[in-house]
Amino acid sequence: MRPNRIKQIWREGGCVTLGWLSAPNAFTAEVMARQGFDALCIDMQHGLIDYADVWPMLQAISQTDTVPVVRVPWNDPQIIMKALDAGAYGIIVPLINTAEEAARAVAACRYPPAGIRSFGPVRAGMYAGPGYVEQANDEIVLFGMIETRQGIDNIEAICATPGLDSVYIGPADLSYALGLPPRGDNPHPLHLETCDRIRETAHRHGIKAAMHCASADFAAGAVARGFDLIMLTSDVASMTAGARAQLDRLAELKAEQAQARV
Repeated sequence: MRPNRIKQIWREGGCVTLGWLSAPNAFTAEVMARQGFDALCIDMQHGLIDYADVWPMLQAISQTDTVPVVRVPWNDPQIIMKALDAGAYGIIVPLINTAEEAARAVAACRYPPAGIRSFGPVRAGMYAGPGYVEQANDEIVLFGMIETRQGIDNIEAICATPGLDSVYIGPADLSYALGLPPRGDNPHPLHLETCDRIRETAHRHGIKAAMHCASADFAAGAVARGFDLIMLTSDVASMTAGARAQLDRLAELKAEQAQARV
């Protein structure tokens, strides 16, 4: 089976760089996959992406060495299994609030006897190559998102769940949980302290901690604080920032030209 680069980087003591896909388009997925991210996440929860969009995007990503990840819309075994059968090598499950919910996600990602995943890796078997069924339980990475007050309160039990590979911090919803306005890259001391506590708890239980970021500056800080994966930027954010930068620069140059004519 094709090894999971995410796990390889972690074994080497490195931090994984994750990109984010919100637009339902295979070409933009291919463009992002060729920029040098270690992994790319196809977002079915808050993006515009449905399952019919997922498999062509996975095909586009698989032209590269970038690891394909899917954030499913809910902790639902049906969609988790379909994303895996389509070739996802990582699954992000939102709104994990209890150890029981974490165990339910684990079961959906693992073949028996470790879980309840049904056999049928229609595309995954082709993408991963020989040995997929025998090795998938060890190679697939499962992230459980911690982003609610209940999730924070139950973080010890969640991180102790057998088969959970990593907790993934959703900063905007976590801000809600802490009584703060929702935002990414939240510098509030309470938010930073809570994120660090989640990271420390994960590491104490032998699993990884991932931080969803919105800028290189904040991501670099998260790496320095010991996070094992950082989400750096998305397709939509990159397109918006690139267009805005060119429009702003054009406005500056036109203003300079107008001033020179005075």
